[in-house]
Amino acid sequence: METMIAGDAVEQSNAAHEKALRADYAALGDQLDRRGIAIDAILGKVEAFGVAIPSWGVGTGGTRFARFPGPGEPRDVFDKVEDCAVINQLTRATPTVSLHIPWDKADTNRLKQAAARFGLGFDAMNSNTFSDARDQKHSYKFGSLSHADAAVRRQAVEHNIECIEIGRTLGSKALTVWIGDGSNFPGQVNFARAFERYLDAMKAIYAALPDDWRLFTEHKMYEPAFYSTVVQDWGTNYIIAKELGDKAYCLVDLGHHAPNVNIEMIVSRLIQFGKLGGFHFNDSKYGDDDLDAGSIDPYRLFLVFNELVDAELSGAKDFHPAHMLDQSHNVTDPIESLMLSAVEVQRAYAAALLVDRKALEGFQEENDALMATQTLKAAYRTDVEPILAMARLKSGGAIDPVAAYRASAYRQKVAAERPAAVGGSGGIV
Repeated sequence: METMIAGDAVEQSNAAHEKALRADYAALGDQLDRRGIAIDAILGKVEAFGVAIPSWGVGTGGTRFARFPGPGEPRDVFDKVEDCAVINQLTRATPTVSLHIPWDKADTNRLKQAAARFGLGFDAMNSNTFSDARDQKHSYKFGSLSHADAAVRRQAVEHNIECIEIGRTLGSKALTVWIGDGSNFPGQVNFARAFERYLDAMKAIYAALPDDWRLFTEHKMYEPAFYSTVVQDWGTNYIIAKELGDKAYCLVDLGHHAPNVNIEMIVSRLIQFGKLGGFHFNDSKYGDDDLDAGSIDPYRLFLVFNELVDAELSGAKDFHPAHMLDQSHNVTDPIESLMLSAVEVQRAYAAALLVDRKALEGFQEENDALMATQTLKAAYRTDVEPILAMARLKSGGAIDPVAAYRASAYRQKVAAERPAAVGGSGGIV
């Protein structure tokens, strides 16, 4: 398997940290042993955990006002695969890439070979009917799968089916559908008719789904439409999944909810009724900010994983959620942000594995609110960094991914090879 950063460079970086890491791991192991937790069992679960990288995430993001390109931005999907390979090489936590069509449209066999060079696979395919592609016959300005014009809806359906076909060649097993359909003014659309058209279109996409695939539908409260959106919340999303069938699931993006919404409770509900498909991990302060995962509210991320681990340990039905990062990196090196975000997702998972579930259940049954919440806090406050770093070391990654990455001068190298992008335009990605 090829690597973008020389193996001896990673080994050299690790040599400076390994002695301290082993001491910290042993100390944490002693601490957890007193709590009846085997550290190596937690390590094994963390090693097996992975989160997908969005292909669009390795480019510099932006806002509606401006985008300021960074050095060495990927020119095409093959450059994106190389950047994703760096992230996985150093973190050993991101073994798959999630593609967005038509942004990432390329020769599928060549693309499959490019990923195989680095031992990468492909996660869910993502369709795009929220913006117009070059030479597209019908515009999505006023909607796609719910558009009043049947020809526009047909075009959107055909695009999603094309994404499925591309994904079959690449080895993907899922399609994620998010639409920007909605309205900006009261009276602009008929809510019921728009949703009916959407369901009919989604049923056509669902019918084209291979037997071993899953279909993820994604809800979002607002944006790009600001008065109403067709798939606005998890309740509507659940209705869609139930209407479509057993292969349809709800995808939860942490930034797609109103402020102060109890996302972990939504996660619990979807698990309970067998319709949790997976996640787009990010963080937010005001809305769909697409900030680095765990950068604003790491405790909420932990609480989400508390529900996931509870389902994992209890053997919940149809429980195999997909995990993906979905972020916009406007002022940081995207590779660094994605590495640290993957680690933060792992951190939340590892901490949730430390919850004393027997004690928690007892406190819940006794209505001991204080001790129940302190049981969660005891796990959250435990520094699991030695477990995460040891998982990277054992898997051939970097104890300190950012330090190894910066020492490799990878960004400077690709900046010399890839032409500088032109700035000035707006756009989230």
